[in-house]
Amino acid sequence: MKLLKTLKHEFLAVIPPTVFFFLTFCLLVITQRLIDQEYGIPLANFGGALIGALIVGKVVLVVDTLPFVNRFPGKPLIYNVLWKTGIYLTATFLVRYAEHLLPFFKQYGHLAEAHRHLLEEVVWPRFWLIQMWLIVLFFVYCALRELIRVIGKREFVSLFLGQGKQAQP
Repeated sequence: MKLLKTLKHEFLAVIPPTVFFFLTFCLLVITQRLIDQEYGIPLANFGGALIGALIVGKVVLVVDTLPFVNRFPGKPLIYNVLWKTGIYLTATFLVRYAEHLLPFFKQYGHLAEAHRHLLEEVVWPRFWLIQMWLIVLFFVYCALRELIRVIGKREFVSLFLGQGKQAQP
């Protein structure tokens, strides 16, 4: 029973970051498809966006368990937003780098050799383009999460969907 409760909690916790990053990664795929189509490059698919969103969603959950993540709870929101953006970006960079390194390691069986081939064969402009987008996406995601943490989920939903108190001009 406790296992089922834990699994349910983990599943519900991974939904918001996964949905957010799936939608944003789909925008990246559409952008990539439009650019690739111009140059006759085979089109990317949305499966990669889903897999990427699941990976980033899980990275967010794992990083959230670290004791130093909420380092600035009493300061203005920008402190935690920038701090968490940096942490999530570092974690996803490491995961993405390892994701690119693993096939070379399997092929060459030695970490130094795999790293050398990685540096030579990965399309670095695309890798860095995605990292730049992740900075923006993590910043927006962290800003929304921090705002929700401060004002509460119910108030955020109420204000966002227009059911809250209307501001006076």
